[in-house]
Amino acid sequence: MEALIPKWHRELELFSGIKPLLIMEGNISDQYRYPVNGSVRQDEIIPLSRYLHAYFSDQGYDQVIFYSNLVGFVSPYDPSMLERFAALTDTQIKSGAIQAEFKGNGADTAPNVIRRAMCQQKAATVTVLETASHYITTPERMDQQDVNSFNILSQSALSSSWVRTVHGKKQNLLIILVRKVNDLPAWFYLNNPVCKILQLEAPDREERKRMMTGNNFATFFSGTVYRRDMPYYAEHPDELERIKEKFVGLTEGLTFTELDEMRMLCKQEETPIRDLCTVVDLYKYGIKENPWSTLSVASLKTAKQDFEKRIKGQDTALERTLDVVKRAVTGMNGLNSSSTGKPKGVLFFAGPTGTGKTETAKALAEKLFGDESNCIRFDMSEYGQSHSDQKLMGAPPGYVGYEAGGQLTNAVKKNPFCILLFDEIEKAHTNIMDKFLQILEDGRMTDGQGNTVYFSEAIIIFTSNLGIYVKDAFGNRQPNVTMDMDYPEVQMRVRSAIEDYFKLELGRPEILNRIGENIVVFDYIRKEAADLILRSQVNKIIANLREQKSIEITIEDGAYESLEAAATADLSNGGRGIGNQVESLVINPLSRWLFDNEITGSAKITIEAFETAANPPSLRCRVEGGEA
Repeated sequence: MEALIPKWHRELELFSGIKPLLIMEGNISDQYRYPVNGSVRQDEIIPLSRYLHAYFSDQGYDQVIFYSNLVGFVSPYDPSMLERFAALTDTQIKSGAIQAEFKGNGADTAPNVIRRAMCQQKAATVTVLETASHYITTPERMDQQDVNSFNILSQSALSSSWVRTVHGKKQNLLIILVRKVNDLPAWFYLNNPVCKILQLEAPDREERKRMMTGNNFATFFSGTVYRRDMPYYAEHPDELERIKEKFVGLTEGLTFTELDEMRMLCKQEETPIRDLCTVVDLYKYGIKENPWSTLSVASLKTAKQDFEKRIKGQDTALERTLDVVKRAVTGMNGLNSSSTGKPKGVLFFAGPTGTGKTETAKALAEKLFGDESNCIRFDMSEYGQSHSDQKLMGAPPGYVGYEAGGQLTNAVKKNPFCILLFDEIEKAHTNIMDKFLQILEDGRMTDGQGNTVYFSEAIIIFTSNLGIYVKDAFGNRQPNVTMDMDYPEVQMRVRSAIEDYFKLELGRPEILNRIGENIVVFDYIRKEAADLILRSQVNKIIANLREQKSIEITIEDGAYESLEAAATADLSNGGRGIGNQVESLVINPLSRWLFDNEITGSAKITIEAFETAANPPSLRCRVEGGEA
């Protein structure tokens, strides 16, 4: 098979003969497959420094020298090159290196040594500055010596000489390796006619796919496993191809180093070919068992009935929610997308307050992962400032809180199998909304400490009250929906208002596109649902008193009817409002009555009437046939 040459390698071939200054940024700490025949075995995975040494040696350069501000100038792959370099630049080797500081005023500072190497015409020389991101604090905090050092490097590139070799004329080169190009002063590279920036990215789909072909694929498995499993897949090539394609999709964004470590892990664990993709979870999360794979399909068949015990009057919303979950469980999520690493599901819960949006998320966490604590809630009203993204995702190096990491990224690293609930998402700053774009599309992000955090095993739920009120021409809030409207009209109006918010007010239609058709509108709590909520809460009070204090509570029909009329008279605050009424009309007066009558347990009480109009509300009871 023909070698797959990455884009940056082709650019290196092209511009090393034109530009004397090359800045390579991005994935510089990775290992790469050397794709051409020469001094290194083709397809061998090697560090970037060895890659550059092999490439330029094969191109006919006399010497390839590496510099860092920690060790000075070295030639780790051919010490004889350093000896020639020392003679050409009039420097001395001590302990296998030419010691030189990056900044200073002497003739033997690193920039001055590089200038002599670039201007000489005796030996074609490539000088590589490694870890250049660490030479200065920041481009904004440079002192005069820092400025002088980069000025000398700039002049060195402008004065670079051409050297005649047996392979033709070669220009002396300066190559600078940085994680981010803006770690260097902007004036050094912007509009610099002798400079070219090469972007090193993680291996693309074709490069990852190549690891799944030929002898490369066999190296993922122990000899015993490979010999045992391959005869079956030789007869079923379609199944093998599906396994390979899924693996390629799940490893999007991983580096060559990480893929090679995953290969060694797969071999070490003696993973069967059919379970190749499970090694991705093992590598990312350190677990062998994926809760999604052990989820009982039978339990999901009764999920709607279980949810209806906690969430009343939201049949359509529950159906829509469970559709997303079933899609995730059956592996159908993201089949129409090129990205395999997307979150398991994305839901946008909208609708009036107190209608069960947060409760649905908690019920979902309990159903999927066995515990409500797996619903991790973030109140987005706490993230309304421009710098709030650092609190959520982690502060960059050098800033306060860097060591602590981000609240979201820490939570997902600790428990990747969870429900992430972002309450009142419209209150978050737009900087945070931009971060969600990458999470929703790729299922991963890099935190402030440089660690990749994966969201591919989580369900992400946004809640919002958007669309309940809209602004008129004068900027005043006006009701957009009311309880008088039926559910289809409420749904249509709320969805339309949400679309207008993202497209027109926020100016982020791309976020709406990532959410897609997963906007779930919760209906108002209607009278029938309100009665069910009230009955459920009263029954819970009765059950808890019976269990905890052995107090039996009975409510006479007439009393309950008056309670029902008072508690459900105003449904504008939804189920939460009913809960407040239960506290005011039942819990407070009942606890007052028990205290006044010194009843702490083992009693039978009948509530004859709720005095809902009294201030404060009270009740009339009898205990064991007596009056109180």
